[in-house]
Amino acid sequence: MPEMKYVNSNGTKIYYQERGQGEPLVLLMGFGADGNVWELHAAAYEKHFRCIILDNRGVGLSDQPPGPYSTAMMADDTAAVMDHLNIPQARIAGISMGGAIAQELALRHPEKVRALALISTWPRFNNYAKTVYQNLIKLRRTSKPGDFMELLQLWIFAPPHYEDNLADLEQGQQDAAAAENPQSQEGFEGQLHACMNHDTVDRLHRIKVPTLITIGSMDIFTPPPFSDLLHQHIEGSELITFPTGGHVHHWEDLERFNRVTTEFFLNN
Repeated sequence: MPEMKYVNSNGTKIYYQERGQGEPLVLLMGFGADGNVWELHAAAYEKHFRCIILDNRGVGLSDQPPGPYSTAMMADDTAAVMDHLNIPQARIAGISMGGAIAQELALRHPEKVRALALISTWPRFNNYAKTVYQNLIKLRRTSKPGDFMELLQLWIFAPPHYEDNLADLEQGQQDAAAAENPQSQEGFEGQLHACMNHDTVDRLHRIKVPTLITIGSMDIFTPPPFSDLLHQHIEGSELITFPTGGHVHHWEDLERFNRVTTEFFLNN
């Protein structure tokens, strides 16, 4: 059994794992998913970097206290892990909610961030996006896990992915139904409230580190205008689009995504 690694962050246990060697790269996942979901990316990154992969508060092997949570709170969790590991500065990659956490980390602890990759994320929700997340909270309370996963898949995968990957999607639904350690409703709601209340628009100009923004052009969950707003407010940022990708373009076009993000971090 691998060693279980935890950090106490303001009374909450945060689990992390490490892979690879080299300069540090911190990986922050989106809502509802633990750090293991980085697997297909970490397999590429660990060839160049020491990857520190967190389970955010509210999911996986980290504590799942009642909310509300905030992305600032989870940024402080990330900073606590870095302090525990004596890492003064790292490259940071964040997907979806993880990208929102990464923004707050860069704003609250700027000295800790060397470069940022903001993936399928946003600086602030509009009312439509907030209503989507409020609806997800309600439906998760009443849905079977497999059915809820099917709903999430429809939000996060683009239509082209369904043409050749239907069996994999159905397997994902079966896995959700059989999960031995599902996310608690408290953790789910805490994370979604953090997403809904995240707002960095008026502070983004303070981010001065190299920043890569990636988005799927067919993302209906965090639509491209959200990434455009990040790009407009973070001076010198680079925006890369994935034309047939949705919210999870990092899986749908895995080879290209791993290549462009690895190159960005190697160059910054």
